Amino acid sequence: MLDIEHLDFYYRKIQALRDVSLTVGDREAVAVLGANGAGKSTLIKTIVGWQRPRQGSIRFDGHDVTHLIPWERASLGMALVPEGGRVFRELSVMDNLRLGAYLQPNEAIREQLDVVFELFPALAERKAQVAKTLSGGEQQMLAIARAMMSRPRLLLVDEISMGLMPILVRRVFSVIKDLRQRGVSILLVEQNAYEALNVVDRAYVLENGRIVLGGTAEELKENPRVKAAYLGG
Repeated sequence: MLDIEHLDFYYRKIQALRDVSLTVGDREAVAVLGANGAGKSTLIKTIVGWQRPRQGSIRFDGHDVTHLIPWERASLGMALVPEGGRVFRELSVMDNLRLGAYLQPNEAIREQLDVVFELFPALAERKAQVAKTLSGGEQQMLAIARAMMSRPRLLLVDEISMGLMPILVRRVFSVIKDLRQRGVSILLVEQNAYEALNVVDRAYVLENGRIVLGGTAEELKENPRVKAAYLGG
């Protein structure tokens, strides 16, 4: 589904990504773990086309998308849940969802609304509510739901647990697990390694812009380096 090879990215003279290579298979969930400043959000922004790599390639579902602009990548089936679950705060829940579906025909929008409201019944009850009046956890759910309205083949999730209370973090990750079971391919970049490794198939560790470890979720849970740096033991 996603194949990234030898990706380099610079902020002027500062190299933020160094020879990054990773893959996400069809119907697979993969995490990229790392601390603040490791390059996780830079990686996501490069994948969706907000910024261009200096070298390397990005292939999505067999297409070379390295030089495509963001809306062209979205039309192929990429969708982003941005860092912190940003929503259009002054718009209603329903208007946020409609914006997520702007490339979809009306019939597909109706069908996907049913899917989204099944996943997030609280949003169904708050369709007319202005997004800024939702709780932090509900806004995160709305951000995921808005991305799902595009019927993505690959969902890119940037730091979804940021700023949430532990009980809401568990709820958000249960949604990610549910989406994985529904067959959506997922790339999750996340500091919360404990929760992430419980919902993905494989993971990579990103440090100083470079992939330093990779393996199955179970392998990384038992890796001494991951335990010491991310799992508290």
